[in-house]
Amino acid sequence: MEDQPTRVHTAVFPWLAFGHLSPFFEVSKFIAQKGHKVSFISTHRNIKRLSKVPADLQHLVEFVELPLPHVDKLPENAEATMDIPGHIFQYLKKAFDGLQEPLAKFLEKSTPDWIIYDFAPHWLPPICSKLGIPCILFLTFSANSLCHCLSLDPHESSFGKSPETIALQPFEDKMVDEHAAPNASGVSDMFRVHGSISGADILAIRSCREIEGESFRSLENYLKKPVIPTGLLPPSTQFSDDTKDENWLMILNWLDKQEKRSVVYVAFGSEATISNEDFTEVAMELELSGIPYFWVLKEQISLQRSVSVELKDWLENKSNKHGLVWRTWAPQLRILAHKSIGGFLSHCGWSSVIESLQVGCPLIMLPLHNDQGFVARLVENKKAGVKVPRSDHDGKFTRDSVAKALRSMMLEEDGETYRSQAEEMSKIFGDKELHQKYLNDFFGYIETNRPATKH
Repeated sequence: MEDQPTRVHTAVFPWLAFGHLSPFFEVSKFIAQKGHKVSFISTHRNIKRLSKVPADLQHLVEFVELPLPHVDKLPENAEATMDIPGHIFQYLKKAFDGLQEPLAKFLEKSTPDWIIYDFAPHWLPPICSKLGIPCILFLTFSANSLCHCLSLDPHESSFGKSPETIALQPFEDKMVDEHAAPNASGVSDMFRVHGSISGADILAIRSCREIEGESFRSLENYLKKPVIPTGLLPPSTQFSDDTKDENWLMILNWLDKQEKRSVVYVAFGSEATISNEDFTEVAMELELSGIPYFWVLKEQISLQRSVSVELKDWLENKSNKHGLVWRTWAPQLRILAHKSIGGFLSHCGWSSVIESLQVGCPLIMLPLHNDQGFVARLVENKKAGVKVPRSDHDGKFTRDSVAKALRSMMLEEDGETYRSQAEEMSKIFGDKELHQKYLNDFFGYIETNRPATKH
């Protein structure tokens, strides 16, 4: 019991998306592994959907469930972005803002040493300032993406461009403009990021200096506050040999029948929105290409499609000659690590890119929204992937442009260059010791710099 008073108590408050909840949860478990207390704050359904905390850490991880307020136009039981289409996200943000009062009451009662929060609660730093709780803004996207955002944000007009920022195409500018305009929540996403950054004592970013050194230096020079890499938090590649998982056994059986590096793995994440027109172009080109493919498509997305009978048969695997459409959850990292996978047709979410390059799989990139265009540029600059060519003006692409990118990766000599570079980058993305050291250094900073007045 002697060391009980020396424990650091950290509150953790992620945005309601699993691309955010999961990294925050991993950081929380790491802090608990160090013997310190964590209060993980979210809504009931999201907490129930997280994986179980290891038994030896359960006494250190407290789950704090806050009731998500009802908001018109937000479906019942929708508590994460994965539950709704993209145009409804603004109402989820409005409901999220309604957590302000119960969160403030919890913080006042529990008085944690630190709070680690996300981009969305721009209103949180003033609350913490009144309570004397220092704030850590943890960003789950890349440092490069933040540099781009700051260089485009009218609030941050004095931010110089980092060496890794480059001019956007007109259609990419439009994607950014969507985040600069106020939405149904009453503020813009840019306003949220600006408020969250300005009120933070420390910025922590899910990245590393080996990949984004210049971006980290630019951010430190401009923000004049600590900007700490947490490492990439790469998921474990120690897969269990579970012979009872029928879904995985079916997937494995199909993959094992394919030639080495012959298959394109296709997934656009749990939240990405792709129009029926674009969906059809990708689907038809995959089938016409003759290249084996494995496409993970969420059931609710596929059922919402208003498609031709021909495409419906394809969705139901009745007319597929070269690939398989998988319409439920699939173990993405395990599939990417399989010897048959030669490329990943991806929306370029940061988590997906980390998983792909962790196992040395190059990317065929089709960014759809948010920071994905910035991530695609980063991967392109590292020569670990190829982008699907698109119209500069409106971002449209055709099956011919999809075919061009597929051939480049899977059938032409360029593919070997991308694969070689992806395998080289896996030495960084997959370096567990490196990323563990980043987490150790991050927590060391928290432990050393916690408020002395509370102890």
